Amino acid sequence: MTLGLSPGDHVLAIPTHPDDETLGAGGTIARLTGEGVHVHVLAVACCQRRRWGAASTTGQRAGEFEAACDVLGVSGRRIAWLDTEQARNVHHHLPELIQLIEDGPELSLNALRPAALFIPAAGAVHQEHQLVHRAAYAAARPGGTARHCPRLVLGFDGPEDRAWSSEAGPRAVLVDITASAAAKDRALECYASQLREASHPRNLERIRAFDAAAGAGIGAGRAEAFTAYRMAW
Repeated sequence: MTLGLSPGDHVLAIPTHPDDETLGAGGTIARLTGEGVHVHVLAVACCQRRRWGAASTTGQRAGEFEAACDVLGVSGRRIAWLDTEQARNVHHHLPELIQLIEDGPELSLNALRPAALFIPAAGAVHQEHQLVHRAAYAAARPGGTARHCPRLVLGFDGPEDRAWSSEAGPRAVLVDITASAAAKDRALECYASQLREASHPRNLERIRAFDAAAGAGIGAGRAEAFTAYRMAW
């Protein structure tokens, strides 16, 4: 089974924004759900703000998130902070975010007791991704019986990170997503407001090219690369 996970196991993914789960790990999520693994997605923040590219509302983005999760076969899904002060200023709420990931209602480490945790990789281009990495990494620290400790903790990138990151180390865990790539593409198409023109890393063809480059390293059509922070059996 993929990543040593078995049917019935739970995986919790913590993307910074709705769309990051699909950009960085959509093919892996679709592959896992197709194998009977329960994948849950807790997107941290979504709010109205000035952006480069097409404008979108939080309602539109929430709808895109739901549609993409349906395509990928995601079980539980939620946007933690939707148009709130926390969503606009994540850096002021790191302790609250750590607590939410550790012990929040329904979609948290203690509520789900997942076998695997997917988090933004260190060295991300975007500051909010760096902050969510720090919070999720802290939440996954060993804690005895005080908190659930997933045996697998992996970091995923966004396309901007693959195109431009001064801190990204080697991504040693590669998942063949050739068979689930079509589901990833359909889920990406759900995020019409977030895809960009051909010159931008968040363009569908560029994302496919990033996946193809990762796949070339293992003789696969397409693959997604992860950083291993914990792999315990």
